[in-house]
Amino acid sequence: MSFSPRTLLGLATAALGAGCASGGVRNSVNVRAEPTASAPIADVRYEVAFDSASAAERTLHVAMSFTTQGSAPVVLSLPAWTPGAYEITNFARWVTDFRAEADGRALRWDKLDYDTWRVQPGAARQVTVRFDYYADTLDNAMAWARDDFVFFNGTNVFLYPEGQPKAFPATVTIRTQPGWRVATGMTPAGAPNTYREENYHDLVDMPFFVGRIDVDSMTIAGKVTRLASYPQGALAGELRETFWQQLQGTLPAMIAVTGEAPYDTYTTLVVVEETAGGSALEHQNSHLGIYNPALLPNVAFPSVTAHEIFHLWNVKRLRPADMWPYEYAHAQPTPLLWVSEGITDYYADLALVRGGVVDSTGFLALTQGKIGRVDAAPPVALEDASLTTWIHPIENAYVYYDKGSLAGFLLDILIRDASDNRGSLDTVIRDLYRSAYQQGRGFTTEDFWAAASRAAGGRSFQEEYLRYVDGRDPYPWGRVLPL
Repeated sequence: MSFSPRTLLGLATAALGAGCASGGVRNSVNVRAEPTASAPIADVRYEVAFDSASAAERTLHVAMSFTTQGSAPVVLSLPAWTPGAYEITNFARWVTDFRAEADGRALRWDKLDYDTWRVQPGAARQVTVRFDYYADTLDNAMAWARDDFVFFNGTNVFLYPEGQPKAFPATVTIRTQPGWRVATGMTPAGAPNTYREENYHDLVDMPFFVGRIDVDSMTIAGKVTRLASYPQGALAGELRETFWQQLQGTLPAMIAVTGEAPYDTYTTLVVVEETAGGSALEHQNSHLGIYNPALLPNVAFPSVTAHEIFHLWNVKRLRPADMWPYEYAHAQPTPLLWVSEGITDYYADLALVRGGVVDSTGFLALTQGKIGRVDAAPPVALEDASLTTWIHPIENAYVYYDKGSLAGFLLDILIRDASDNRGSLDTVIRDLYRSAYQQGRGFTTEDFWAAASRAAGGRSFQEEYLRYVDGRDPYPWGRVLPL
């Protein structure tokens, strides 16, 4: 999930904390009606056009083409949120000039609710819908354009057939002008700037950079790793070289936790912007970060990078059952975001020290900073904070980052102590990865604590759960740290 400007700027002088991105105005409630299911469609193709003319208008020109086998209505919906950004955003608000056509003639359409369009194909078999999408929100879950660049997410612009399986293949073609480049984690399909995925979940989980960008790559742990950045020259020279050095240490350290690198290529997408604070959002083989230039030479940059990359395992694959599978029309609250986000943040710290970016003193400084921030905040249960993040509460909204990270640290110590260092939190992550994700399901609270108990040789963590996760007791550092 995204890191907030406030937190990252605080880290620049102290230690890393985490929160949710602040960008455009967002709705926290989705009262979307249940629409009629769509007729089946096939041969789905998307096209996104962006050049200097549309850039001046901060607009994407989007088309979706498909075939249909009858005259029944095709019902198309746009997602209400982006996985990883746990908030209802209602991307349909930025759609303008929607239209549908076949064989050069307009087709009749209407709206079933605010993000669902019903198209009447009649006798047509080849249908194209088109719309414009306003791209001027500097938030990594959204779309943002400048005169020579745009980034966008698939959830912003790729419609899906309502009520139909999301296992449909689709191609995406980017139309842009000569000299402008495209960067994405999506699978190339052979033709220039054309990509293909086999299901909708993959399709919308791979954001795009289009425009004047810097792109280079390196092979790390046997896999191609790319870095794309905007504007050109903003992340260059010694800063870029340092990034690659840090990634050469942290990425293998993270892969070692499960022993699996679940990607063919990995792409880090970076926007450097003076008006930004700092934020980042994970995807299944990439992440998109927006940073103030002052953060690039700071430990904040490799720390957030490690956090988002560790989401490869914890969230994008190992995921709470409440979010398995993703549903794009409504919120999917879970009491386990402290595992998904907080423990991921603990592993970012571990990656920094295991990968040689910081030493043990630096690791302890990061941890002490989190302890200080949690102690200074009103007490809140980790499960409560996880559940309520969807409505952006004004009190302690994102404590599951710092406090969840510390819960991971606490649990790691207790497991190592109980097992004479034969087990650790690594053991828990590997156990859940194999028993939940690799079995095609999400994990539950019971799954998590059962795995922790197994790693600790049978020790029960019922007291810790009741006091420190479901409860609000202060962490017992005086008893645990000496271990």
